[in-house]
Amino acid sequence: MTVAHVCIVVSLFIPLACSWYAKWSVKGYDGHSPRLFLATLTGRQQRANFAQQNFYETFPAFAVGVLVAHSLHATQGLIDGLAVFWVAVRIAYALVYIADNHPLRSTTWTLSFLTIIALYMIGAF
Repeated sequence: MTVAHVCIVVSLFIPLACSWYAKWSVKGYDGHSPRLFLATLTGRQQRANFAQQNFYETFPAFAVGVLVAHSLHATQGLIDGLAVFWVAVRIAYALVYIADNHPLRSTTWTLSFLTIIALYMIGAF
């Protein structure tokens, strides 16, 4: 298993951390109806839930990008470096989203998107 493969697995904990923060940082969490509970959140907790949702929108493209780069026999060190960078940027994205720093949130989102594009492109060169 490569570092990039490990990054796929490790990154799955990012939305879980966001979800845990959203659910457990306020009183009244209802485990019987978690989606209804999440819909009532505001502020930091709501943004943590939104960060979780955004992760699920971007993760498939990242995971497939790693696999495509591998299948195209791109340089392993480059694949690993891009994967580690993507995980770091996505962690930063979640933190700045929760903190409500929208300019930095846009920057980190753009960096993560460009990293995914790079994963698809590196096998072509």
